[in-house]
Amino acid sequence: MTPTVKLSRLFGSHDVEIYAKLDLLQLAGSTKERTANGLVEELLGSGQLLAGGMIVESTSGNLGIALARQCVVRGVKFTAVVDENANPLALKLMEAYGATVDRVETPADGNKLSARRRRVRELLDKNPGSVTTNQYGSVANPRAHFTTTMPEIIAGSGGNLDYLFVATSTTGTLLGCQQYIQAHNLDTKIVAVDSVGSVLFGGKSGTRRLPGLGAGIVPELASGADPDLVFQIEEIDMVRGCRLLARREGILAGASTGAIVAAMQTLVPTLAAGARIAFMVHDTGVPYLQTVYNDDWVRSTLNTEPDQGTTAESDDLWGK
Repeated sequence: MTPTVKLSRLFGSHDVEIYAKLDLLQLAGSTKERTANGLVEELLGSGQLLAGGMIVESTSGNLGIALARQCVVRGVKFTAVVDENANPLALKLMEAYGATVDRVETPADGNKLSARRRRVRELLDKNPGSVTTNQYGSVANPRAHFTTTMPEIIAGSGGNLDYLFVATSTTGTLLGCQQYIQAHNLDTKIVAVDSVGSVLFGGKSGTRRLPGLGAGIVPELASGADPDLVFQIEEIDMVRGCRLLARREGILAGASTGAIVAAMQTLVPTLAAGARIAFMVHDTGVPYLQTVYNDDWVRSTLNTEPDQGTTAESDDLWGK
């Protein structure tokens, strides 16, 4: 369980209540700790995975860290299949837990996720008895958030939320929260936050350099995801969102949470006074110190100044 806290400085000039679900405080540093636990428990409970067995999974970083930790405590081997966008520090963390990191090259079509999933299938064929957690299609993914994430958010915020912002990749977190809202007849609207360059929710495929947000193919779970609003965020605005959250609230978060801040920055000025919203702080910003929080990386990779310009009309929202 992680705390849900009320923020007061992020968008201080607007009369809204904002609650942050601090999943960066999970043992593995992200919401994926919940996902990994649910996925591994599903495999163990069904008998597909035995103690001493092996898990192979495609990951952009956070799930790999969480699975590496979950496998350690269960006596299971783990191989993480990653691509060139994977955060170097995330890879070191996986290896620190004893995981094997298998890197794939970007294919000619640029679809890194498809390349990772192909490599997973190859490794499963080469290692009889090994299994994949299938984070993109397993019902254990959304179930983890139906049973833990959303109930904790409701309890920590006092309920009666108008909006919940969730970053999307497998769509498991979003789907689990959506199912909870529907099952309990809540009026909360789900806001999906995606990356420009992601094909989720009708998006157009493009180059994405920050891991953990968006997808190059539509995962199986996405067929059940039905958000009320969708925001596709440019990577430079993820950077600015991360920095605003750090400077206004003292929360050092990763790129997906920065995207959420950018999306909120667009929606908050349109909301009625007294609106109540919550958002996921999906992961810690520590692995992003050399990217999102590094001015030189932003200039050389995103070709712009890290603190210049906004996604909406008010520079004040970005600490100008």
